[in-house]
Amino acid sequence: MLRRTRVETGWVVGIPAADPRITAYKGIPFAAPPTGRNRWRAPQPAANWEGDRLCYTFGPMSMQQPHMSGGVGLYEKEWLCDPECPMDEDCLYLNVWTPAMTGRERYPVLVWYFGGGLMMGAPNEMEFDGERLARRGIVVVTVNYRTNVFGFLAHPELTREAPDAPTNFGHLDQQCATRWVQRNIAAFGGDPGHITIAGQSAGGGSVQAQLTSPQNEGLCQCAIIDSGVFINPYLHWMPPTRTMAEAEEQGVEFLKLLGVSSIAQARELDAAFVRDKMLESKEVFGRAVDHRFCVGDPWGLLMQGKGLHVPVLTGWTRDEFALSFPALPPQEEAKRLEACFGQEADTFLRLCGIRDGMHDALPQASRINVVEAACRALSEARHAHGETTYLYAFEPPMPGDDAGCFHSADLWFFFETLAKCWRPFTGMHYDLARQMCNYWANFIRSGDPNGMDADGETMPYWMPSGSAARIMRFDGRCRCRADEEKPLVRFLIDRERKAWED
Repeated sequence: MLRRTRVETGWVVGIPAADPRITAYKGIPFAAPPTGRNRWRAPQPAANWEGDRLCYTFGPMSMQQPHMSGGVGLYEKEWLCDPECPMDEDCLYLNVWTPAMTGRERYPVLVWYFGGGLMMGAPNEMEFDGERLARRGIVVVTVNYRTNVFGFLAHPELTREAPDAPTNFGHLDQQCATRWVQRNIAAFGGDPGHITIAGQSAGGGSVQAQLTSPQNEGLCQCAIIDSGVFINPYLHWMPPTRTMAEAEEQGVEFLKLLGVSSIAQARELDAAFVRDKMLESKEVFGRAVDHRFCVGDPWGLLMQGKGLHVPVLTGWTRDEFALSFPALPPQEEAKRLEACFGQEADTFLRLCGIRDGMHDALPQASRINVVEAACRALSEARHAHGETTYLYAFEPPMPGDDAGCFHSADLWFFFETLAKCWRPFTGMHYDLARQMCNYWANFIRSGDPNGMDADGETMPYWMPSGSAARIMRFDGRCRCRADEEKPLVRFLIDRERKAWED
């Protein structure tokens, strides 16, 4: 097994995975620590080291809200269950799982960006174990990146200091790591010319950002956007793509909260102090149109057929956030409806089946349809530009509580890591996870998810979504079909496409 290999900065030593035929390399630095003068700066080259670097443990997670010990929330219970997980501003590390025996193989590569609203998250969450995909002949790379104010602060001083990279540092970390993969993955038996970038939630939004950056020609050959396609009006908690003026104004106010008058002074502050002030402010930091890395809203650019022209696999979970977020007060919901839909608000309400004064029913009636409509709108727009998209809906019965097919539930299945979950999964779930992981591996390998199951049988055929919405339904089994279209979904699709066509 390939337990030792050389990357551009030195020798690294890996550790056997649970399956000893797979080697895991954890905590490989792909850039210099983003500390001191490198805070709020594009990632800088990693330093060389002498001798062997033992890559046996994950690097620290980026600075973010600490996990609650004994937390009872959905995600704390699901996988944020290690409150002792190291956290540090020195966080730019990646992890590799490889089936290679010699390093001369050329396996296809998956590069994974985690989710968390660009505010939190880490690649060491247990659902992201790359071993099962590696057993299918995939080299898996999971990437850490800066989040929240550390990854997405903007400020006039930063713009003057580095006009070519004034903000979006978290996305630049992802880009830097993927370029590191292009330069180094052959040492792990991977094919640098056969890379799929993938992510879920904000990680899926990050894939959109990477696909539409003019800096990224040739960055990847395929892309997976998992629950990362959202449109207004009901996903208002996701950070929007801001203008630089908006982002810089937020940065100016944040430095006032820190009690400093310059970026140089802010760089001298303790990272935990900066983190705690951010949490105190309740501000959300995210992507900005800097006209360098990000030249426009990534979703809008994709809807217009701009960006890298690669096969895309994308989809949603049946319940997404609908069971987690209550409605706003009726008057606020009514105001948002008017702001989003204008004269079409009554049509939207009618198609939702909502009567006057029943705005509190909107989340359950519309949020799920909004996510489905977004994915389908993207698929139709890509089809119009001659591009291939595979759509899925994740909707099996989920045992253990009443959270339903919640946002992120499919990660256990695509990575085939159900055995690490507390939920009492049955054989049906394990069969579904095996097939979903197979579909992913096939797509990473060829840009087409179709192929054979482990028993030698051909899996249900997954048709690309064209002018008709062909959707693979993961509902306890795998079925690809064109469902009867709901009027509400068609209304939302047509409205979204028209918005970007205009």
